[in-house]
Amino acid sequence: MAGHDGPGGSYDLITMGRLGVDLYPLRAGVPLEEADTFGKFLGGSAANVAVAAARLGRRTALVSRTGDDPFGRYLHAQLRAFGVDDRWVTPVAAYPTPLTFCEIHPPDDFPLWFYRRPKAPDLEIRPEELDLAAVRAARVFWVTGTGLCEEPSRSATLAALRARAKADTTVFDLDWRPVFWGGEGGASGAGGRTGPAAVAAARPHYAAALAHATVAVGNADECEVATGERDPHAAARALLAAGVELAVVKQGPEGVLAVHRDGTTAEVPAVRVEVLNGLGAGDAFGGALCHGLLAGWDLERTLTYANAAGALVASRLACSSAMPTHDEITALLAGAAS
Repeated sequence: MAGHDGPGGSYDLITMGRLGVDLYPLRAGVPLEEADTFGKFLGGSAANVAVAAARLGRRTALVSRTGDDPFGRYLHAQLRAFGVDDRWVTPVAAYPTPLTFCEIHPPDDFPLWFYRRPKAPDLEIRPEELDLAAVRAARVFWVTGTGLCEEPSRSATLAALRARAKADTTVFDLDWRPVFWGGEGGASGAGGRTGPAAVAAARPHYAAALAHATVAVGNADECEVATGERDPHAAARALLAAGVELAVVKQGPEGVLAVHRDGTTAEVPAVRVEVLNGLGAGDAFGGALCHGLLAGWDLERTLTYANAAGALVASRLACSSAMPTHDEITALLAGAAS
C-alpha cells in the first residue's frame, strides 16, 4: 500500500479482507451436481461491503489480495467498475484466486463451498505492506473475523486496528466462517464435533480485535464466538464490555438490535421481501450501516435503512452486482410504510 491521498483526499470507507469470485447457479433449487449454468460475480465480504457503500455514493477502497491469474484480473476490473479503489489489491503468485460456489434453496438454505486451498491470497496481506496513514485517515475502517484466521493476515489486521487507535469509526465485522478455523457448523451446540475447538481457537483473536474497534457487527453465532452470549441484549452488553462503543446484533427475520455505550438503544424489524439468495444481505447491511454512520443519522434511521438494503439484496441472485442504490432503498421503505 503506497500513497493514500488520491483525488479528493482520504476515503469515506476502507475495508480489509476477503475477496474472490462467486460462481452461483442460475437456477434456484438445483444441487451443485446438477447445476449446468453459473453466473460469475465479485465476492468476499470485505469487497462486498466496499461495493455496497460505493453504490451509495461513498468513496471506498479495499485492502486485499488475489491470485496472479485471469480471475484476479476480473476482480480488479469489477472493483473499478463498481467505483471501489483497487490500489491496495495486490497479486500473490503462489496461490490461485479463490472461488466460492453456493446452492440456492430459498428462503433460508444457501450452503457454500469455499475453494481457498492451499491458502487464499487475501490471507497473505502483510503488516509491512499496509499504508497505515491511509488506514488512519479513513472516516470508517472495516475489518472481518476471517482476516484473523491465519498469518500474516492476522497480524496485519491487528496492526491496522492498532494504528487506528479507535479513531472515527472502526468496525469489526465478526464474520464467523468456522471452516476457516478448522471447524464446521455454527457456534454453541450447532458446531458439530469440531465446532467448540474452532470457537476456542478464534475467541482470543476476536477479543484482541474488539479491544481496538469502536463498532461490532454480528449475528447470534458470531456474537457467541466473540463473547459466549447468544441472547441479543446479553451479546450487545458483552460486546460493549469488550471495548466497542456500538454493538449491532443481527437477528435475521427478527430484525436488528443496536446498543450504544451512551445508553441509546434501537431495535427495528426486518423488511419483508421474497428471498431469492440471502448470502449478500449482510454485506449490503454493512455498507448501508457505514453510510448511515457517515451521514450522522440516529441509530433507528441507520438500522432501518441498512435492513432495507439487506432485504433488497436477499431478493436478488447476486451479491456485489445486486447492491442497491439510495433511491431503491428509499423506495422499498416508502412501499413498506404505505
